[in-house]
Amino acid sequence: MALITYLVEGNQKILDTLIETLEEIALVKVIGHAATEAEATRWLTLHDGHWQLAVVDMFLEEGSGLGVLAGCRQREPYQKVVVLTNDATPDIRRRSLALGADAVFDKSRELDEFFAYCLTEIARDLPLPEA
Repeated sequence: MALITYLVEGNQKILDTLIETLEEIALVKVIGHAATEAEATRWLTLHDGHWQLAVVDMFLEEGSGLGVLAGCRQREPYQKVVVLTNDATPDIRRRSLALGADAVFDKSRELDEFFAYCLTEIARDLPLPEA
C-alpha cells in the first residue's frame, strides 16, 4: 500500500526530484502539490481525510510552511504532517513541533531518516482515506 501524500514545496526542481524519489524509494503516492501557503492550506482543508502524509517546506513562493502547519492542525490522528526543509534550525524545529508537525527533517542531512519515516508510516498500515 502506498502512502497518500501531498507536497508543499516552493522550488520546482526540488519538487520534481522529491516526487520521483518518494515514489521510487519510499512507496509514496503523491496526489498533489502546492508552492504557496494559501494553495496548500486550501487543498489540505478541502481534502480533509483524503491524505495520509503532508510534506511541508518552510520556504514557499508565497507565505511559509509555518502557516501551512497552523492551517492543518485539525486533522485526523492518522494524518501526519512533516517538515522537510533546508532550514531545520533548532528554532524552526521547535516552532514546527509546537504547530503540530509530527517530525522535522533537514533536506541536506536527514533524507535517509525522512524516507525511513515514510516507510515506518506505511508499515503501521494506516487506514485508507475515505472516498
